[in-house]
Amino acid sequence: MAAAVERRLAEFRAARGSVAAAPRPAEPPGKAAAPEAAEGPRAAAVGPGGGAQVRPGAAAAPVWARPLLLKVLLWAVLLALFVELELGLPYFILSLLYWMYAGTRGPAERRPGELSAYSVFNPGCAAIAGTLTAEQLERELHYRPAAGR
Repeated sequence: MAAAVERRLAEFRAARGSVAAAPRPAEPPGKAAAPEAAEGPRAAAVGPGGGAQVRPGAAAAPVWARPLLLKVLLWAVLLALFVELELGLPYFILSLLYWMYAGTRGPAERRPGELSAYSVFNPGCAAIAGTLTAEQLERELHYRPAAGR
């Protein structure tokens, strides 16, 4: 079993390396010079690691054109209105129920190649990275060294 796991790990690393080494499309000569200077400071966005990332060709949208901000402001205004009508609590509870419903996506709405957090729903029961398996838990409870270390 350890050999099969090692083989799958090698295949995964090879596939990951080929994706990372894939060539990127060439930039037009005019854009390659200085995209940061042309876009200005508003094009920088905070990346997942906390650092600033510059999105090529994207200018920041004005504050009034951001859909999430508009939705939150509309919700707050409606909450104030329903509080005045003494219906604030039912509005808040129904809002929470709607957000829970809207926040869940069906399996048909997954992007191609996206894995579910529950491995039984993935092709071949593939687990996502960082999943604690029963074998790993058993090894750790019995203080056995990890395989291959």
